Amino acid sequence: MAPSDEVESLQLDNITFLKRLATFHQHRGTALDAAPRVNNRPIELQKLYHVVLDHGGYDEVSRAKLAWRKVGQAFGLGTNNAAAYAFALKTVYYKNLAAFEIKDRYNREPPPKEILEHVTARGGDLLNRTVENYSQPSIEDAEPSGDDEVTTPNGGDKMDLDDPGSGPGRSTRGLRQAPPQRVLFQPDLSSSRQTRTATGHGQSPQPTTAPSAAYNGPSLPHSISSYEPRPPFPLTLRGVTTPANNSTRFYQQMNQQHIGLKRKAKNVTEPGSGFDGPNIYVRTLQALKSGIPGEIRYALHHLVKISHERGDKFRFEAFPGLAEALIEYIMGITSEYYAIHWRVSYMEDVSSDEVLDAINGTPKLPEKMQRAERVDFVDELWEPESVIHFENVMQAGLATRNLLHMEENAQYLVRETNLARDMLTVVLNLPHDFRLTELKHYMWDIAECLVPYWVMPNPPKSDPLYRLLLSEIQDSPDRGAIVTCIRTLCRISMNLTVNNNINGVPAKTVNKIVNWCLLQDEELVGAALDFLYQYTANPVNVALLLYTHKSWECPLPPLLSRMSSLLRHGELETQAKVILQHAIPEIPAETIPNIPADLLQKLLQMDEPERSNVWLKCVFEEHKDSEITQIALWHAYQARFLQHSSPAASSATGLLPAAEFIKNVSIIFESATAQVVNGVQNKFIIKGIRPRRHPTDPRHHIYHRCMWKSHGQTNFCSEYLSNAEALKHHLWQVHCGLKYKEGSTTQYSAEETGTLNPRIDCHWNGNCHRLSEGVPKLEPTIYNLVRHMPIHIPREGKDVRNGQHHKTGYSSAASHHHFVPNTLGPRGVHDPRFLADAKGLPILRSEVDPEGKEAVWQYMTYYNTPVDEKGEPCGLSHTAALVLRNVARHVVKANAMLRDGDFVGKEGVSREDLERWMNDEENAELVAERGAAWMERLFRGEVWDGLCWVMSYNRSLGPVVADVLALVKKGMDG
Repeated sequence: MAPSDEVESLQLDNITFLKRLATFHQHRGTALDAAPRVNNRPIELQKLYHVVLDHGGYDEVSRAKLAWRKVGQAFGLGTNNAAAYAFALKTVYYKNLAAFEIKDRYNREPPPKEILEHVTARGGDLLNRTVENYSQPSIEDAEPSGDDEVTTPNGGDKMDLDDPGSGPGRSTRGLRQAPPQRVLFQPDLSSSRQTRTATGHGQSPQPTTAPSAAYNGPSLPHSISSYEPRPPFPLTLRGVTTPANNSTRFYQQMNQQHIGLKRKAKNVTEPGSGFDGPNIYVRTLQALKSGIPGEIRYALHHLVKISHERGDKFRFEAFPGLAEALIEYIMGITSEYYAIHWRVSYMEDVSSDEVLDAINGTPKLPEKMQRAERVDFVDELWEPESVIHFENVMQAGLATRNLLHMEENAQYLVRETNLARDMLTVVLNLPHDFRLTELKHYMWDIAECLVPYWVMPNPPKSDPLYRLLLSEIQDSPDRGAIVTCIRTLCRISMNLTVNNNINGVPAKTVNKIVNWCLLQDEELVGAALDFLYQYTANPVNVALLLYTHKSWECPLPPLLSRMSSLLRHGELETQAKVILQHAIPEIPAETIPNIPADLLQKLLQMDEPERSNVWLKCVFEEHKDSEITQIALWHAYQARFLQHSSPAASSATGLLPAAEFIKNVSIIFESATAQVVNGVQNKFIIKGIRPRRHPTDPRHHIYHRCMWKSHGQTNFCSEYLSNAEALKHHLWQVHCGLKYKEGSTTQYSAEETGTLNPRIDCHWNGNCHRLSEGVPKLEPTIYNLVRHMPIHIPREGKDVRNGQHHKTGYSSAASHHHFVPNTLGPRGVHDPRFLADAKGLPILRSEVDPEGKEAVWQYMTYYNTPVDEKGEPCGLSHTAALVLRNVARHVVKANAMLRDGDFVGKEGVSREDLERWMNDEENAELVAERGAAWMERLFRGEVWDGLCWVMSYNRSLGPVVADVLALVKKGMDG
């Protein structure tokens, strides 16, 4: 469309829009300003309408801050006095287009013109404006401040001295105003004394005679000569409210004044104000110690919240007495079940059963609780006080558990007092009640946080908490409690230098933990493996396992079998490649290769410049670090084609000029650039190409080069053949002396014996000599030579590019075996995860390096288990390997304990029991061989196979399993 047509189309659209708008205003009964102006610029109503609609409509623009200024930018109103121009533009839209927008866009009836066009443009929300909800703005509200959005001028705004939009095109801001006119004094010429009748009451004096002519001359201003005083106006009187005429109204006014005085007195400090009091941490501590039920409830509520969100703020060392107060309150739950009210004593006198020794710990706490009188209660009937007490104790237990997850608090509680151990003993020895389930879980979590800093007595079974842990593991049906108790048992003295020798664990409990290892529950299995690792670290426990190897209570062989299967838990199949032969950089070709005769004939049939382009692609290749001189490239081109072209040939069949030929090189090869090397004599080169070692045809098929070097010759044959079959015929006919027989099934026959070389041998690459030097040695006959020759003939494809046909000798030919994969595992069992060749060797694969030569790699498939961020093995598989290592390490020592009687008195085994066990023939044979028989019995078969497999195919656990196998081998050797 031509520009004139576009302008004409826009004008027609504008006229159509104005006609619709005029018709709308005519029906509405309002006036339309079809050509408004703002800042002396014409405003096109159609453009203004569409710009406002693009910004969301009138209500949305009025609601957004400084939006009308942005609309004004579309009309080039300028930035000076932008607020006034924005309001003027808003008024134009409000008077002419606001009602039309409501009807045209929303298809709704606009508000009446009395509350729209006839009022100021101040405000918005026209869609919801009605006669009932609209209130006429005051004079201050009606006066625009420039932009509707700006209501409070800031210090940076300047005062506008003229009304918005009043300037004819130039702002008068900052101009000096005309000075006010001077009014001369006009004295009163009437009589100095006036009568009452003349003056009147409440009226200003009126002049009775005309002014003197001397003062009314032409020099006086017209304002003085025509001066008339203002007319009198009536005085409005308001009544005063007093107690006599309106007592109710009077007292209301007095109260309002009193309230106003209070509000104005901001800086007056009232009694009890101005002091914030203690912070929330101190207040909760004091409220907990107060003993007031409401304050205690307040303190526990905030303690739970703070310990969960900001537990680092509550350090027991910074708030003395907080830990003790929480513990004392938790132990108060005992009064709901026993007639005991505990009292904490920091003295050594603990003669009473209700006194707790906070320094040394209270001995025989379970016995004291059993001697106490039980409180009778009905489960279905709860007293309100008991319900509140239980809730408060739960909150105290939860807060203590959260705070003790910080190591500083756990260390402080263990170091400063023994109340925590007494609390655990008291709460965990309470009767079984569903209301205490949650609290006991908190106690087990607290025990898990504290036991790493505790030292258990010897024997540990004398500690009531240790007995509670074993009892919970053996008898509890609660999985969560079992997992926590096993972890707690494993973490005893974990952060101390004292070894945690777990002993005194019944065989039934050990058997139960071993059975849990069979579950598909990683958390429970992980806790069980941690326990077994620490349990087997003690030779006494290993001796107990050997002692009960026939018992159903603790079968040791199934334990080791399960540990062997867990060695592969979480394994991931990965491939690692090991280099067998490094890539040898290809030696660049020293000369430009000759092209075979068949390729030359194809090129001679082409015209220039196509012929030179194809020839360059066949004998050259891109290489960023190589270069060739331009003169050598030009001479090579002439040597190939000059003899085949006549001087009288046309430009299409003749040779290209040197400049055009060199220019085409940069076009054919993207990386090739013509450069000049400055020196004594400038050198003109082509950077980025090099000669190929083997020419290719136009379809990029690489020709085969004959590398035969006969005895006494200095150069190779250097004949290029188009395919492997042609190379084979070339070798047999030219170098082996075979003649082609027409119509024969064998196709070739040897020449007469007298004409053959008496020393028949392979001279491929000049150093093969398979028939004379190979192992095993072959008879130097034509038959053997023909059979040997195909190993030098490359396969079609990448082997030609990678130089595979340059292999020499019998050992090089061995790498050309075609491997047939099978699925034999390490022990000869079919396993689909293993790939090997027909001889059982790993499959070799090849990868080509960027230089074009071949690097030989061996791809090994591994099944690695998880490792941590440091690369060390971790997880269930690692723990299972450690358990096996502990057993293998201590079997010999445990066997000696059984044989020498050192096991008597351990784990409740008497001498009679040990003698009875030794009288068994099988046991006697096992003990007599110094551990070799035990090693053979425990680690033979499936366990041994699993260990060997993991050591071979698991690089993560390989070192640990290697230690296990070394210990087993050492034990078997006696």
